[in-house]
Amino acid sequence: MGKPISVKVTQKFDAPVEDVFNGWIKPDKVRDWMSDALKSMGLTGEIARVEIDPRIGGRFLFCDMRDGEEFCHWGTYLEFQPPNRLLFTWNTPDSDESDPCNVCLTIAPDGAGSIVTIDNEIDEKWQDYIKETKSGWQSILQAEDRILKEQK
Repeated sequence: MGKPISVKVTQKFDAPVEDVFNGWIKPDKVRDWMSDALKSMGLTGEIARVEIDPRIGGRFLFCDMRDGEEFCHWGTYLEFQPPNRLLFTWNTPDSDESDPCNVCLTIAPDGAGSIVTIDNEIDEKWQDYIKETKSGWQSILQAEDRILKEQK
């Protein structure tokens, strides 16, 4: 692995920390924001599978349908600190699973709501994809925020 590059995004949520955290570990919640985020990116938002084993060493798998085939994201939880922090590996079909990137999700209280930060460390070989990486994480956080507001 080359030098890691940090790609950070932050989003303010009206929802409390616990609700935001649960949005990352409950399959039905992930399915909702994932579908919404994909639609906002011009994809169908058809979710094929969401599997989550929420614990240190547990794995997750998020798959959607693209052009009739499954497109998956998967990883392993390296840290699991409810309701404030998740550290996990992040893989896609284009990545090398033997050299995954790490993603840290932190959720801090902010009055009745919360502030969420995603810090995605990517290898410098992916530096041409910083803008797309940032945009993807922003879409995900915005989608989760929309879903949580609708569920109030």
